[in-house]
Amino acid sequence: MLVLGLETSCDETGVALYDSERGLLADALFSQIDLHRAYGGVVPELASRDHVKRMLPLIREVLSEAQCTAKQIDAIAYTAGPGLVGALLVGASCAQALAFAWDIPALGVHHMEGHLLAPMLEEQPPQFPFVALLVSGGHTQLVRVDGIGRYQLLGESLDDAAGEAFDKTAKMLGLVYPGGPEIARLAEHGQPNRFVFPRPMTTRPGLEFSFSGLKTFALNTWQQEQKGDASDEQTRRDICLAFQQAVVDTLTIKCRRALKLTGLKNLVIAGGVSANTALRQGLEKMLGEFNGQVFYARPRFCTDNGAMIAYAGCQRLLAGQHDGPAIGVQARWPMEQLLPL
Repeated sequence: MLVLGLETSCDETGVALYDSERGLLADALFSQIDLHRAYGGVVPELASRDHVKRMLPLIREVLSEAQCTAKQIDAIAYTAGPGLVGALLVGASCAQALAFAWDIPALGVHHMEGHLLAPMLEEQPPQFPFVALLVSGGHTQLVRVDGIGRYQLLGESLDDAAGEAFDKTAKMLGLVYPGGPEIARLAEHGQPNRFVFPRPMTTRPGLEFSFSGLKTFALNTWQQEQKGDASDEQTRRDICLAFQQAVVDTLTIKCRRALKLTGLKNLVIAGGVSANTALRQGLEKMLGEFNGQVFYARPRFCTDNGAMIAYAGCQRLLAGQHDGPAIGVQARWPMEQLLPL
């Protein structure tokens, strides 16, 4: 089955072609980072308009790269949620219109299921069951995964997601958007142990997260240091390092608990923050203690992309699932509502 995947949940327009027998044939992505940087964050209306502008040219690009024609496509998968409603509607409308014109089925895909299954695109994919850490700008969740659609939520953030905390902290420190990569870049030149940040909710049992207080701690530290004679740039680097290490340690501690609770030894990390090198290293070290293994997608498939939507959609389409002609998207959509395969 040849599936065209469309991703428009936020500020990246992704298109890909996935074949159930040959794998990923082509993918293309346009990031709106430069568009939103002037505002310090994503402007939903601008995001929606840019998706309209980019979608069809990217589809043509992917078809050309894969040397395929529209007649060869068997189905279309698109992100139906969660995400920005206006942005989601662009992808959903385009998918349903093309599906009608080409007389093929279309299927709305859960954005976070796409992220969760992105490591399946690699040469050595994980085997079910495993624990998944979904960590992005909008989500921080620990999930037990027994198969596609067979998800058990173990714990999640009670306030800010980890990626959201990265971006907000970066903004407080005067860094450009998006903040996560900027904090990681400056942390490489930070002085270890100059600042010690708390590891929130790690001294109590459970698998919930909370990162709101951590960004406040970073802001207070930054403001306090501005009263002294410390070098602003070096202080900024040191705070970035302390903040990043606190997030990495917190996520690692919670993942260790989840693995012990479930008795599983394989961990999948997915979402934009899973591209963070320090997080990968911390989790790999921890998994070594379990004689387990950590799986993740290549960096370009950690952020939003069409390949993960094409793959996730293909699995469900092969199982006989598809949508009717109605256009429907969901800003919020718990993964536990998904049908198991």
